[in-house]
Amino acid sequence: MKKTRHWPLWLGSLMLWPVAAALAQPAPAPSRAAVTETAGTAYTLDELVRLVLTYNPTLQAAARTREQAAAGINSAGALPNPRLEFNDGRQRPAGAAGTSGNITGWGVSQLIENPWLRNARVEAAEQGLRGSEALLGLTRSEVVAQVRLRGYELLLRIEESRAADDELLLLEQTRERVRVRVGSGEAARYEIIKAEAEFIGARQRQQSVQLAVEQGRIRLNQLAAGQLPLGWTLSARLDDVQPLVQAPLLRERLLATNPELQSLRAEVERQQARTREASASRWPGVELRYHDLRDPDNRQGVLGASIQIPLLDQKRGPRAEAEAEALRARTRLEGRQIELQLQLDAAVMTLEMARLRIEALSKGAIQDAEAALRVAQAAYRFGERGILDVLDAQRVLRTVRADLLQARYQQQAAAIEIDLLTGRNAVQP
Repeated sequence: MKKTRHWPLWLGSLMLWPVAAALAQPAPAPSRAAVTETAGTAYTLDELVRLVLTYNPTLQAAARTREQAAAGINSAGALPNPRLEFNDGRQRPAGAAGTSGNITGWGVSQLIENPWLRNARVEAAEQGLRGSEALLGLTRSEVVAQVRLRGYELLLRIEESRAADDELLLLEQTRERVRVRVGSGEAARYEIIKAEAEFIGARQRQQSVQLAVEQGRIRLNQLAAGQLPLGWTLSARLDDVQPLVQAPLLRERLLATNPELQSLRAEVERQQARTREASASRWPGVELRYHDLRDPDNRQGVLGASIQIPLLDQKRGPRAEAEAEALRARTRLEGRQIELQLQLDAAVMTLEMARLRIEALSKGAIQDAEAALRVAQAAYRFGERGILDVLDAQRVLRTVRADLLQARYQQQAAAIEIDLLTGRNAVQP
C-alpha cells in the first residue's frame, strides 16, 4: 500500500503565506488632502459672492458695454481728417498763339469744426459713459443680491430637509409604538392605518425637500457659470442677525447711491447735451481750402473758405426730438424715484414684520407646540388620548417650525432688497 505524499501541499502553503498576510493587513488610511477633496469645499456667502462676480457672464457683458461707452468718447472727440486731391490734364490751345502742355494741380482742405458742437457731442458721450458705469453697478448689485438670496434659499431648503428628517424619525417611532399597541389589542386597527399614512406623507415631503436642496445648488452654480467644484457646501446660517435700519438714513442713501437713479440722471444729462448738439449743428464749422494749379504759362495758388448757412434746414426736427427725449428721461427719473422710495418703505416694513414674527415664534409658539406634543405623547402612552391627538400635535409643531424658517428667510430677503435699493454693493471694494 502506497503512502500519500503531502509535501507539495506544505510547500504551496509556505509560498502563499506571505500573500495571505499582506491581504490580511488593513488598508492605509486616505491622506488628509484626499479626505478634504472628497468632502468638498466650504464657501461663506462672501466667498461665494466673489467667485460669482469673477465668472458671471451677465456682469462680464455689462463690463464690455462700459468699455464700448468709453470708446465712444474717443469717437466723439475725434477731429475731422483733412482732404487731399490731385488733378492732371493737358492743355491744347484753340489758336496758334496758345501754348500746349500738361496741367497739374493739387489741393488740400480742412474742416474747422464748431467747438460748441464738438463739446456738446463729447459731453453726451461722457454722460453715456456715466450711465454705463451706473448700469454696471446696477448689474453688480443685482448679481450680488441674487447670490445672497439664492444662498439663503439654499439654507432654507437645508433646514427644511433637517426638519423633514426629524419629523420622519418621530413618525417612525410613533408608528412602531402604535403597531405594538394594535398588536396587543390596546388600540384599534385604524390607528396603525393613520400612522402609516402620516409616515408615507412625511417620507414624500423629505424626498421633495432633498430635491429642492439640489435644485438650489444648481441655481447658484448657474450664477457662477458652472465654476463651483463638485461637493461644495455653504458655510452660513439662516438666522444671521441683521443690523437695525433707520428709514430716513436709508432714503437719503437711496437718492444718493442707487445705481438705477444714477443711470437715469446720466441719461437726462446726455439728452440735454444732445439738445445742445442739435442746436450747434446748424453751424457745423468752417472749411479752409488751398488749391495749386500749374499750366504751361501760369501757376495759380488759391486760398478759400466755405461755411454752411442754415437757410433751408435749421435743425428744428433734431432739436425737437432731443428736447422730447430729455423731457421723457426726466419724467422717467422722477417717476422711478418715487417708486423706489415706496419700494424701500415696503422692504423696511417687511423686515420689521419678519423680526416680530421670528421673536413671537421662537419665544412662544415653538415652546408651546413642543410642550403640547410631549403632553399628547404622555397621554397616549397612558391610554388617555388617541393617536390622532399625537399626530395633530406633531402637525402643529411642524407647521410652527416651517413658519419660523419662512420668517427667517423673509428677514434675510428683506435685508437683501434694502441693500439692493441703496446700492450697497454697486461699487466694487
